[in-house]
Amino acid sequence: MTSQNLNLPTADQIRRAPKVLLHDHLDGGLRPGTVVDLARACGYDALPETDPERLGRWFREAADSGSLERYLETFAHTCAVMQTRDALFRVAAECAEDLADDGVVYAEVRYAPEQHLEGGLTLDEVVAAVNDGFREGERRARERGHRIRVGALLTAMRHAARSLEIAELANAHRDAGVVGFDIAGAEAGFPPTRHLDAFEYLKRENNHFTIHAGEAFGLPSIWQAIQWCGADRLGHGVRIIDDIEVADDGTVTLGRLAAYVRDKRIPLEMCPTSNLQTGAAASYAEHPIGLLRRLHFRTTVNTDNRLMSGTSMSREFELLSETFGYTLDDMQWFTVNGMKSAFIPFDERLAMINDVIKPGYAELKSEWLFTQTATTRASSSETA
Repeated sequence: MTSQNLNLPTADQIRRAPKVLLHDHLDGGLRPGTVVDLARACGYDALPETDPERLGRWFREAADSGSLERYLETFAHTCAVMQTRDALFRVAAECAEDLADDGVVYAEVRYAPEQHLEGGLTLDEVVAAVNDGFREGERRARERGHRIRVGALLTAMRHAARSLEIAELANAHRDAGVVGFDIAGAEAGFPPTRHLDAFEYLKRENNHFTIHAGEAFGLPSIWQAIQWCGADRLGHGVRIIDDIEVADDGTVTLGRLAAYVRDKRIPLEMCPTSNLQTGAAASYAEHPIGLLRRLHFRTTVNTDNRLMSGTSMSREFELLSETFGYTLDDMQWFTVNGMKSAFIPFDERLAMINDVIKPGYAELKSEWLFTQTATTRASSSETA
């Protein structure tokens, strides 16, 4: 259960806490200034703003507009400036740096290689450029005293017909930084079962994959992703709440699908701010993550698109802490869930949990304890 301690973590403690990120899109996390620089370098003149601050605001407002057309337009701009090796390398390196600065110690960042071929790169060259960028970003982070490990997830688009090709690409680069596969895009009208050949191939190769499911579409999308396709994780999975009934007296009844997801410990890649923007949740207070946390689903906290949502892992946890009273203990629970669900070998996940995550939270909690003790003593002295 969530701790009843009323002393919530500070913004600084949340930022310094080790965090794990499983659902983050490379083309949704560029720095506004980088978009402007890359557009100038490649001659792209369709940006709605050329001032970085105003452009960043435009991205957030477009994503908040409630218009699907405007939301999709944001990605048209970022993808347009990510068509060369240098651009992909820079974006990936800055991604790793930004996440490390925010306290993320492990991240899986996804992107669709098929969307970065307009400049003449091959699929393999796209993957190599992004992987090299992540390694450079990790190196720069180390120089500033931060540690992060970044793995890539290769995404196939649901509406396209290249999923098997991208799955084979993911498998070919699995020893060079690619940790798994994903499909993304509009759920309605493009069920995951259209890509069964890709999923069957990955299972035969003992590879990992997650599927965007249960965000814009409901329970059938989740059921197909799990039972037909065999997904290791669910991208979002918010609509699993539709299979959970809460009675007036607070009694909770799980439907068979929800019970299966919980019993099998299938990870849910929750992205609260993004879910509000897409209408998958009405408010932070009403976001299913609160109930799913109480019911001990394998719930994780993620950013989805940091640029479009104007967010970070620290901001997501700050909002959840304000809304649900989450403490450092709750943050650790979500973070360990994320690390348990990562697509890297078991011994490496265990080492991250035992050697990085738990010691990091222990230090923050001991810091809080000494601060509270000092405050209590000072108050006692004043009233004596």
